[in-house]
Amino acid sequence: MPQKLRTFESIAFVASETAEAREALARLEARYGNAEPEQADAIVALGGDGLMLQTLHRFLLTHIPIYGMNRGSVGFLMNEYGEDDLMERLAAAEIARIHPLKMKSQDRLGRQHEALAINEVSLFRETFQAAKLRIAVDGKVRMEELICDGVLVATPAGSTAYNLSAYGPILPINARLLALTPISPFRPRRWRGALLPSTAHIRIDVLEADKRPVSAVADHFETRSVLRVEVEQADEHELLMMFDAGHNLDERILSEQFRY
Repeated sequence: MPQKLRTFESIAFVASETAEAREALARLEARYGNAEPEQADAIVALGGDGLMLQTLHRFLLTHIPIYGMNRGSVGFLMNEYGEDDLMERLAAAEIARIHPLKMKSQDRLGRQHEALAINEVSLFRETFQAAKLRIAVDGKVRMEELICDGVLVATPAGSTAYNLSAYGPILPINARLLALTPISPFRPRRWRGALLPSTAHIRIDVLEADKRPVSAVADHFETRSVLRVEVEQADEHELLMMFDAGHNLDERILSEQFRY
């Protein structure tokens, strides 16, 4: 739904290292100034989806809304680039509220690791041999053995990223669901994954870990040689992404499902 109009007196700009993004940064700074991000009313990210994910992670705890303008390639998470009327665009923008995933893992040395993922938590085989995984949801084993290249848990925001490439389902941004999607499953060969409530606690145990090592990745944070990975939605964290009216993330996700 359209948000109540807000006012923006200070904007912080961040940009990727590409020439296109740096040139845009210079022009926008000259026109609108550039506040310190922690004191800004909004952060404008100039680049592609990779920069947007980096920016969301960087300012995850600030609760400052982030508005992306595409100076990259795909730009699924970005708005169209434009230098005019930026304050008005921000004031009229719609806000998508995103909750990341929390990953807890234990490696073969007994070390514990934690990380947050905005798109997905993924497990991958590390060698030529397929991974063997056991999957439990809310304390109940749902799959005793999955032989595969890996498996991932995706948020609605991440459902159109790697999850979609692995033939996982696209989730509406406000759906209280998570996608559990296998990566190149061998057995059971026809298992295409599951839709889980956002309240689900997912535990994945690595079977034959010495022979078939597996890594776990939360967006860009990787842990090697894991024995166990637990994933759940981090309700205590909320990210605010801004989109131009009529081109919000809900609309983009819906449109993606009718592409052919």
